[in-house]
Amino acid sequence: MSMNAPRGTQDILPGTSEIWQYVEEQLADLCRRYHYKEIRTPIFEHTELFQRGVGDSTDIVQKEMYTFEDRGGRSITLRPEGTASVVRSFVQNKVYGLPNQPTKYFYMGPMFRYERPQQGRMRQFVQFGIEALGSDDPAIDAEVLSLALNSYKELGLKSLKLVVNSLGDKESREAHRAALVRHFDPHREELCADCQVRLDQNPLRVLDCKKDREHPAMETAPSILEYLNDYSKDYFEQVKQYLDVMDIDYVVDPNLVRGLDYYNHTAFEIMSEAEGFGAITTLSGGGRYTGLVQEVGGPETSGIGFAMSIERLLMALEAESVELPTDEGLDVFFVSLGDEANRAAVKLTDELRRAGIQVDKDYLGKKMKAQFKAADRLGSKYVLVLGDQELENGVINVKNMTSGEQQEVPLGEIIDHMKKELTGGK
Repeated sequence: MSMNAPRGTQDILPGTSEIWQYVEEQLADLCRRYHYKEIRTPIFEHTELFQRGVGDSTDIVQKEMYTFEDRGGRSITLRPEGTASVVRSFVQNKVYGLPNQPTKYFYMGPMFRYERPQQGRMRQFVQFGIEALGSDDPAIDAEVLSLALNSYKELGLKSLKLVVNSLGDKESREAHRAALVRHFDPHREELCADCQVRLDQNPLRVLDCKKDREHPAMETAPSILEYLNDYSKDYFEQVKQYLDVMDIDYVVDPNLVRGLDYYNHTAFEIMSEAEGFGAITTLSGGGRYTGLVQEVGGPETSGIGFAMSIERLLMALEAESVELPTDEGLDVFFVSLGDEANRAAVKLTDELRRAGIQVDKDYLGKKMKAQFKAADRLGSKYVLVLGDQELENGVINVKNMTSGEQQEVPLGEIIDHMKKELTGGK
């Protein structure tokens, strides 16, 4: 019986993992510049957290969560998204009581959803996201949108579209909800079974339905922008003004809704307009939320955040033919011949590594010619050659694999010599 990875999962092998590492490092550096600090939360949580935090009426909770009972009879769920866990940690650790607010986090790690696997949509996927908790200032909404957009731009993407909308405050949403029910109720029997339930539980989710998107009633559905009260209108205008100040291009789409129940006010998505990217163009999305902190036992605190799939980011980079500057080459490959030289090579290899130099050597007992071929395949910049004769003379042969130049270097000076060679003589 052959054992394969479970459906909807993947192995990320060397040659590709370096690209992931580069992307993750760039995203972490961007967050540092925006003063967002990393938070790491458990991969599994109590199921109730997602039922209350994400929302019982969402597809995630109803259809996509990996939920199981542990040996203590507790219902546990592999996290399907990051926000609920971050907010749970914010409340549990009483971070809201710290003097420096707002609290600004970023996270990166695997999430799990049971859905039909397709390109860019896996059952285990890696999500990067940020959350800013504790501020009602529209300027931080603009900051989050800026960070989200720059996450893509700084990696070289150009074919991007930022779409924004306002979902309004509680009063505005209730007025819009009533209007949606009045609009869709005469068509209830024409809608899919899920939307018939959503119409009672959360009518806004009907607008996000993939099955009924072509229904004529969708085109004439009342827009949330028609039901925004003065406070919500002013809030949205301020967000747009801050985006204008930062020269960030955006499109207002009154039909944009987010798939989670906790959003209000600002909602947004970033889409790829690259040719050949695929039918699902959304790269990331997010928005503001109020009530989520209270829902998991904390004080009234508002927040805003977004999340992106690293897999879809890599798809977009491929669609735009962006090549990342990942260095897969090796600094030094050690070729040794003879028992005494082999023992000395082990010692020198260890010392070079501890000095910060990337080194590998032969462990298969290959002949000298085969070891040089291995160094070439690994893209090694230099090859160090040490035989028993060189060892006796207290020298080591250094070959520059680019120029072909060779020179003998005293054994006691090899570490300093290689540091200078690899840094251009600095």
